Amino acid sequence: MTEPAKADRPAQSRRNRTFEATHQALIEASVALISEKGVDSLSVAGLARAVGMNRATVYYHFASREALLEAVSTWSSEQLTRGFAGSESQQERIDFVARFVLENPDLIKLWIEQFIAPGDIRTRYPKWDEFIAASRQHGPHASDGGDAGDIDVEVYCTFLLAGAIIGPRVFQSSVRPDLSEDEVIERFRAEQQRMLRRDGLLRK
Repeated sequence: MTEPAKADRPAQSRRNRTFEATHQALIEASVALISEKGVDSLSVAGLARAVGMNRATVYYHFASREALLEAVSTWSSEQLTRGFAGSESQQERIDFVARFVLENPDLIKLWIEQFIAPGDIRTRYPKWDEFIAASRQHGPHASDGGDAGDIDVEVYCTFLLAGAIIGPRVFQSSVRPDLSEDEVIERFRAEQQRMLRRDGLLRK
């Protein structure tokens, strides 16, 4: 009786990989649809039409529009988390976040709605505790022998996170709409680096 179970494992593994690949492809197709037509245009039926897939198959992955939007929001959060805590240099990560914000306005609006909703921030930004710990260790006054006790680290990190995610869009839309995307990114990078250097958080 044990041999059939062993024989079934590779087939089950292949099915799981196929499911995950399809699931990810549907999320990425949803991202493309939102970027092209906006959040309001997204539906499970519309996604099925866009990818040429049976509607029942798409519903197997996402039981409702709300579930689909949640998956897209989680994907956006993963991109932003990578930008804040990836393996690239700090300058590259600053640029990544600013460019992602500027190139995906509808995704960012969706993500912000999720971000400000009640609930644990760690579900939207999994690196929050690491962000807090690093800021407490290396933040303002820590380089002078202090322990960053003169600031409210949680509020400070909220300022940094909100500014990085909302700031570039506000600046491009309302402050300097005449600037190119690259110019906006360059100016935000320079100012963020100045602030991080001032507060002892600038890293190579």
